[in-house]
Amino acid sequence: MGEQAVALARAVKYSSAGTVEFLVDSKKNFYFLEMNTRLQVEHPVTECITGLDLVQEMIRVAKGYPLRHKQADIPINGWAVECRVYAEDPYKSFGLPSIGRLSQYQEPLHLPGVRVDSGIQPGSEISIYYDPMISKLISYGSDRTEALKRMEDALDNYVIRGVTHNIALLREVIINSRFVKGDISTKFLSDVYPDGFKGHKLTNSERNQLLAIASSLFVAFQLRAQHFQGPSRVPIVKPNMTSWELSIKLHDEVHTVVASNSGSTFSVEVDGSKLNVTSTWNLTLPLLSVNVDGTQRTIQYKVHILTKVAAELNKFMLEKVAEDTSSVLHSPMPGVVVAISVKPGDVVAEGQEICVIEAMKMQNSMTAGKTGKVKSVRCKAGDTVGEGDLLVELE
Repeated sequence: MGEQAVALARAVKYSSAGTVEFLVDSKKNFYFLEMNTRLQVEHPVTECITGLDLVQEMIRVAKGYPLRHKQADIPINGWAVECRVYAEDPYKSFGLPSIGRLSQYQEPLHLPGVRVDSGIQPGSEISIYYDPMISKLISYGSDRTEALKRMEDALDNYVIRGVTHNIALLREVIINSRFVKGDISTKFLSDVYPDGFKGHKLTNSERNQLLAIASSLFVAFQLRAQHFQGPSRVPIVKPNMTSWELSIKLHDEVHTVVASNSGSTFSVEVDGSKLNVTSTWNLTLPLLSVNVDGTQRTIQYKVHILTKVAAELNKFMLEKVAEDTSSVLHSPMPGVVVAISVKPGDVVAEGQEICVIEAMKMQNSMTAGKTGKVKSVRCKAGDTVGEGDLLVELE
């Protein structure tokens, strides 16, 4: 492939940085796809394993200087992996666009072998009119195993809040056994997730660890709330609690746990087993490193837990009735309506295109969820719609 790419560049007298793309079939035959007359987004991977600054070389060539390296001079050392971090919702068709303002943003640059290429800053606006890429996250190691482990740690330590992002999907892909072995194709996502991406499937051990960590966080917040800075003008009576009986709902299952603490260690009883959770419990940080019975975990937390009493009272709260969505079409993302294919009175079949919405320079076809007659059309071409806006009603 390298020889073919060079031959193509020479044939058209191309003299700058460029990228030739090929498709490879199951028998390792390869076919020309296209050439980009620029650096590819993945150029940091090449830079990591060769030690070259391709951007600098491209600028030098554009200025008229000759290349300073021959092919034989360029080493290949180690392994590099790049993840494209996007403002996309991976739970909707593996990545429908998301917009918003970044309320918190922290790159994992403190980790070894990690590089982030991004111009994003906290407060940046993610708009429907621009490329949804937040950053290029690159990890480098002595071999593929080390590079993937460093990528896993980098994704765990990447803080992005204010917009929905695809880090959960990226992390699941890089730890998937097929991907680790290199058994991948363009059908990877549909093969591994035939029903769409549902998030990480917890093992029983991981579930118990998660419940223990969440319980410990809840108690840590309660203890912090009891602490007063400086002298108080009124007597303070602190609740004399040695343990907390809590109710946690996880994946539609309610778990009762009992937590107690001794200094920086919390002891949590979960489904008949006892786990010890230790950390510095600095609750001002967006990331927290915790140790659960010798297993180190990095967590980003947003905890909603009820005490046993509150959980009992919560049973009397009215539940919101789920909307019947078979007769309505809501916009799954913010965007601009490009085209409307139906009008009131039209009969549509299940799966038929009703309208097209453009977001992040991509057009998305919206289809009917069932066969029926169009009752009303609530938008027109050119309208800007938000996520969840009603587009079309069926009778």
